[in-house]
Formats: sequence, structure tokens, C-alpha cells
Amino acid sequence: MTHRVTDRRKFRLIASLSAVAVVAAGTATVALAAKNGEPAPLAAFAPIEKVNKNVVEPKVGKNGAGGVFTVDCGTNEEGKFSADNPVAQPGLKHGAQHVHDFVGNLSISAESTDESLVDSETTCRNGDRSSYFWPVVRINPKANPQDVGSNPDKIKDNGPAEVACPGVAQRLPAIPQRVRDEVVQNLRQLAQQLKEANDRVARAQNPGDPNFVNNTVLGPLRSKRVATLERIANAMSRSARKPNLTSLADCDLRWGHGGGGGHGSHSKPRKFAAEGVLQQAEQNGAEQDAATPTIKCPSVREALPGVPDQALDEVDSNLDQLDKQIAEANQRLVKTKGQGGANFIDNAILGPLKDKRVATLDRIAIAIGRNAEKPQGLDRLAKCGLNEGEEGGEENNGGNNNGGNNNGGNNNGGATTTTAAPAPPLAAPTGKNLELVGNNGKIVRPAQVKIEYRGNAASKVTGMPKFLKMVVGDAKPTSRGPANARATWTCSGFEDRLSDKYVICPNGSKVMRVHDFAGCWDGKNADSANHRDHVRFADKQTGACPQGFKAIPQLRISISYNIARDVQQKGQYQLDAFPEENHNPFSDHNDFANVNSDQTMAKIVKCVNDGRKCS
Repeated sequence: MTHRVTDRRKFRLIASLSAVAVVAAGTATVALAAKNGEPAPLAAFAPIEKVNKNVVEPKVGKNGAGGVFTVDCGTNEEGKFSADNPVAQPGLKHGAQHVHDFVGNLSISAESTDESLVDSETTCRNGDRSSYFWPVVRINPKANPQDVGSNPDKIKDNGPAEVACPGVAQRLPAIPQRVRDEVVQNLRQLAQQLKEANDRVARAQNPGDPNFVNNTVLGPLRSKRVATLERIANAMSRSARKPNLTSLADCDLRWGHGGGGGHGSHSKPRKFAAEGVLQQAEQNGAEQDAATPTIKCPSVREALPGVPDQALDEVDSNLDQLDKQIAEANQRLVKTKGQGGANFIDNAILGPLKDKRVATLDRIAIAIGRNAEKPQGLDRLAKCGLNEGEEGGEENNGGNNNGGNNNGGNNNGGATTTTAAPAPPLAAPTGKNLELVGNNGKIVRPAQVKIEYRGNAASKVTGMPKFLKMVVGDAKPTSRGPANARATWTCSGFEDRLSDKYVICPNGSKVMRVHDFAGCWDGKNADSANHRDHVRFADKQTGACPQGFKAIPQLRISISYNIARDVQQKGQYQLDAFPEENHNPFSDHNDFANVNSDQTMAKIVKCVNDGRKCS
């Protein structure tokens, strides 16, 4: 599916970035005059009848592929809600600063590895273990619709800005003994680069300006990190397999680190002990799902010394096993939510996990000890807890209590001690409505989620590579500019038009969000430093992919909601968003990690290329 850019949108795209962000966010306070006694339209809301038809479906040519493969993954009936973004913010717990709906893979979290996702259970009826997730929609009767969308001039109101980066040390394979010093030196270089970027932000007069954010801070930092990560990978490849660290290159500018209840709040994030999570679930009852906790374990990779070449394969295999054990425990937290008494999580999940980790850590120590000094005391890393909870929490996690923003801080004498201090941890969703950083109100559960893999009008498609990561839309058009943002809002029966504002639908019509992912792939990379460069959108008119890219099944996710019309007219439904976006409808986005089996992807490709409709 492609979209025609209207004259109005063209004007926005050539305007200054700040001005565009303001317009797209709907910050104007002047409403149109009411007619016939009806409520006046709101600045950030648009009656769907007033939106021009702007969706173009290119005609499928003789060499094209017109089929559609539909996957039923449910509507998040399991209640897997999380502020993690495993695609765009890997390793950063609660890094999204807003809550996502997850369908598909049940074990995924910010700390997941590709290998840990493969054995997960899934909500998808065809066994697809991919992960699909997007920001939740809330109804907030106290919302001020005229204040929706952040004003770049007031972006500082959200609190101090800080650059946050994915952790690296705790996501590396076993570090070969003979390159340990070189790897540690480069990890320290990553920490220094992050410090310099934050110093630059602290000195800036207007740290929210998109040109400053992209061109002075994040762009140069990404380039430096790409080079440093490549040096790490090359060093390790001399003795072991070369790790792919591409997904860890991109950093982000975050505003405000506090808990739910408002912008600029810097209160200490809520800690989840096992008993507290269960009590919260019991209090909530059926009214609203409790936040889905995830497992937090001390970092083993950071605690290991350099590993002899003879032991690398065995140690890596056991490190992968530790990741899978955590993934299995995360999955059990979703599937057993609300079961048992106050000690259920401790006895049924955390206890067995600790026993498995003790055995695996012992195997790692023995493997290293055959050819070098056997590391002592690894069993201290066996105990895990929930989120940043007190069980296995900050005192045991190797000095890294925010999922890796310090690039592997370590106070246990291991391999990866660096000089950067850990950043304040981000808050977890709290309360019966999972409120977080100004995202308030009751979550609206989707009435329907439709996941489609579609063809290409100009050519046959080739299969997606396993573990392909993709993002559509931009969660931060205010601070990063609108180049990657996309209009997603429409109403059922009006899918021939998409709006960058919230929509007001006629009676009997559902509010909808339609996310069309890129349908062209570079043929080589499953991810890229900014999570975008490895894929492209097809030509809007012809459907053809750019030169050097090949067509893949184009993913479309359509989400429908039953929202009362008076709630729409009053502007009381809102998208969860980063603090600086203040529920900006133009910040809508969707993320995807492909964990389809090779067999399922082959079925998708054949269906699409044969021009059939399959499921």
C-alpha cells in the first residue's frame, strides 16, 4: 500500500522542521466554528469525511505479485504490555517511555537475543514466532485536547535531556582471551563517546532543535559507534565468530526519566518484587491487566575473564542457554499471570530459573578452567528478579542498572570495566492503568488486529531474512523531524484516506490505525545502524523497489478500536508517546521482528507470488 502526498502535506514537508512538528502535532488552539450546534472540531482531531482521499494502490503488473497472506495473532488477549522496545532500544529496559501492545512472540523483552526468540511460544495461530508491537491507545476524560502535541519551544518542560545508548558489553559473545584488552579499550571508547555527546547536550541552548539533535549529536555519535563496534567485532573474529553488533549503534535523546503521572517527573521507578506484582494483579482484577514484568538477571558476560580459544564455542553455547532460560521464564510470566499465591513467582519461576543458571554457570567455569584459571564465584550471578526489582536487582547486576546505558559498567573485576556512570533507570508502568511519564488513562483494547503480508505490484517477492527488524513511522517527529513519520489514522469504511491527526468517525465506524512497513530489502542486512537503511519503501505510483533493493512480502498491520463517538468528539482518546510528543498523533509507529520459520516464510512467498489469498 502506498500513499499520495497531498498538496497540504507537501507544504509541510518543505517547511522548517520545527514548524512541521508543531503543525503535525496539532498544537494550534484555534478551533473551527461549530455548525448546527455540534462540537467544534479540535486542532489535533479531524472528521474523517474532511480528509482527502490519499491512498494509492498501484496496479499489479504482469510481473507483479498480488497475493495476500493473513496471520491471526489475536489482540493481545494475554495482556503482554511493556515499555520495552526490543527493536529500536535493545537492552534499554522501559526504553520506550510509553506502553506497547505485543502480539506474537511471548518471551520478547528489551534484553532478548535472536536465538532466545526461536523457541518461544506465540499468540499467532499459524505458529509464527515473530513479534509485532505498537503504542497503546488510552481514553483519558481529563485530557485537554487543545494541548495535544508537543511544542518544540517548550520541549524542555519535559525535564533534562540525556543521550541513551544500547549496552554492548552484556550483549557480546565470550571475549577471546588474547583480544580482551583490545575489546575493553574499545568499550571504554564507547563510554567516552557517550559522555562527550551528553556534555554537548548539556551545553546546548536549544537541545530540542531537530537539526541539533540529528546533525550535531545523534548522527555523529552513531558514526563513531559504528566504527568502534566494527573494531570490536573484527578483534573478536580473530579467535571466534564475528558478532553482528549493528543493532547496538543507534542512540536516542530522552527527556524525563520519571514515573507515571506527568511530565518532568523524576521519581525513583517503581520496583517489582514478586509478591508486589501478584498483589497488584489481584487488586486490578478483570478491570485492567497488570503490567507484564520481565526477568532481570545479573550480567554473566560482563563478569567473565578473557576466554581461551579452546573454550569459546562451549562458553558461547552456555551463554546462549542462559539467554534462553531467561526467555522461557519471561514467557511463563505472561502465561501464568494471576496464578497462585504471593509466593508463586518465587517458587514456580525464579527458583527453578536460579537452579538452571547455577548448573549452566558451573559448566562455563569448568570449560574455562580446562585451559586457564577457573573463574570463582560465578554462582553469585544465578539469582534473578523482576524488572529492576529488589530480587537480584541493582546490587547484583554488575553496576549496570539501566539495561546498558553505560555500555557495560562492571564492579566485579570482570572483563569489561568502563568509565561511564550508569544513567538513571527509566520508570516502569505503574497502577491499574499502567500509567507512565504522562501517559494516563485506561488502555483501549483493540477490537481487531489484522496482520497481512502483501505482494508487490512490479515484481515477485523474495523471502524476508530471519530476524529482520523493521520500524515504520517515527516515535519522535518533534525532536528528530518528520522525515520518517507517516499518517496512520483512519476509520473503517474510509481506508482510502489516512490522516496525521486523530480521526472522528461516523456512527458505526471504528477508529483505525494502518501501518504499512517498507516492502523492499537490500538483500544483505537484517538490521542497520538506524534500523531503517536496510529497507526501503516502494515507489508510490508503480510499486517498484529502488535500485539495489528487492521486493519482500510487504507487512501491513491494521488495528481497529471501538471508541464511543462522544469520546472522539471531545478529544479524549490519545496515543501513548514519548514525553516530548505529548500524545502527538503523528508520532504513531509500529515495530516488527521476523521470527517466521523458513518453511512459513516460503509459504508466504508462494502465496503472494501466486496471487492468492491465504492464511
